[in-house]
Amino acid sequence: MDTKRKKELLNEWKNRHPDMGVISIFYKATGDLFLNISKDIKADFNGNRFRLSVKLHPNKYLQALWDKYGENGFDYSVVKVLKYESPEDDPTDKLNALLEECLLEMPQARRI
Repeated sequence: MDTKRKKELLNEWKNRHPDMGVISIFYKATGDLFLNISKDIKADFNGNRFRLSVKLHPNKYLQALWDKYGENGFDYSVVKVLKYESPEDDPTDKLNALLEECLLEMPQARRI
C-alpha cells in the first residue's frame, strides 16, 4: 500500500462518526442487566465479547455468569444513542450523564 493511500485511510478513520451511547448486556435466565457507556458501540460489543471469551473481563460477576452459562444466554442491545455533531469533541461527560439517567430508570442494572 502506498503512502498516499495510508494517509487517506488514516484520515477516514479520524473523521469517522461511530455510534455512541449506553449499551447493555442482559443475562436472560437471571435477569441480570449490565450497562456501560460506549464511544463506539459496535467495537465495544465486540470488545466485551472478546474479553469475556478469554476470561479477562473487568466485571467479575459478569465474567462468572459467562463462564457458567456461556455466550448464548446473553442479549446485547443499545439502550440510548447519543446524538453528536463533531467526532473531535469529547463526549465522556454527556455519555456519563446518559448512563446515570439509565441507571435511575433501571434500578436493577449494574455498571459493566
